[in-house]
Amino acid sequence: MTPLAELTTPALLLDVGVLERNCEAMAQRAARHGVTLRPHLKTAKSAEVARRATRGQAGGLTVSTVAEAAYFARHGFTDLTYAVGIDANKIEALHDIQRTHGARVTLLADSVEAVQAAGARARALGASFRVLLEIDTGGGRGGVGPRDDGLLSLAREVQRSESLALAGVLTHAGHSYHVQGGTAIRAIAEAERAGAVHAAERLRAVGIPVEVVSVGSTPTAVCAQTLEGVTEMRPGVYTFFDLDQAARGICGVDEIALSVLATVIGHNPRSRRVLIDAGALALSKDQSAAEFRAGLGFGLVCRADGTVPLPGLCVAELHQEHGLIACEGDDDAQAMFRALPLGARVRVLPHHACMTAAPYDRYHVVDGAGSGVQAVWDKAHGWQAGA
Repeated sequence: MTPLAELTTPALLLDVGVLERNCEAMAQRAARHGVTLRPHLKTAKSAEVARRATRGQAGGLTVSTVAEAAYFARHGFTDLTYAVGIDANKIEALHDIQRTHGARVTLLADSVEAVQAAGARARALGASFRVLLEIDTGGGRGGVGPRDDGLLSLAREVQRSESLALAGVLTHAGHSYHVQGGTAIRAIAEAERAGAVHAAERLRAVGIPVEVVSVGSTPTAVCAQTLEGVTEMRPGVYTFFDLDQAARGICGVDEIALSVLATVIGHNPRSRRVLIDAGALALSKDQSAAEFRAGLGFGLVCRADGTVPLPGLCVAELHQEHGLIACEGDDDAQAMFRALPLGARVRVLPHHACMTAAPYDRYHVVDGAGSGVQAVWDKAHGWQAGA
């Protein structure tokens, strides 16, 4: 077991006990709703996390980059939904993943033009793919509306393709990240469910088979009261949680599995700040919406041996490789300097786990307060299949 004091900082820490509890809780939610859990691994990008997230499940994953698809296929996860609108230029790499690893990669599309381009490229390669139609149930990012006339045209375009097969519909309630409280999130969860189910019913009504009705997002997965008519859900950040989820009441701070270990590298009495060697690249500059971020800064500061936030301390400012810790109200900087001497280690709880984890190439795995590093887990990174 490697002591935390021996790690080069910044280092990404993952509490495996918290991770496993989070994974089990979501698996139980899926079971209560009678749906398959297809976790979105864009947050973790790790085979070891995927094994825990799919324990007792069908084993399918959601990914968001070609690099993730290749990585998980290499590690034996062969049922993959690539949940980003398809670009025909990625078809060859995805075909190679299917051919090399015996994987099944399901694509996502929301326009006739995208279907035609992907289908033509797949046909030229002798490839075949399943396709999900992206439905916009309020997020306003991508997708066709569940009542749009274009839904039927899109489905028929997939049916006409020699290389594509329609699998069903998929939606993501990304706008659930912009509200707070169970009532508001439950309303979005119901709109997400109802929209996806309505789109599926419209297709079935004209004789187009629909196997998959897929919904996603951690807030709606936690708060949904019913998933009637849905076949699978795709939450992702629940494996780690973060301060943004805690601020919205989705989890407790004690359910945050991810943290960044940093070293105190300076005191600045003029600005009344403690400097650490974890900056914007190590922590990300993502914050919660203004109404939720009071007192959180760019992350909460804990001692190295635990994840209980130190009262009144947060990362108040970020530069590329510097983080600046401030005390609430700047009223006791000297006490902060004494509590965090040069060379001390701290752990920072992140606002957005997905963005914080992304730049790192490994997790240093711990288990509870005071634990040293028990294992090192690799992870995918970048966008290309060889990354």
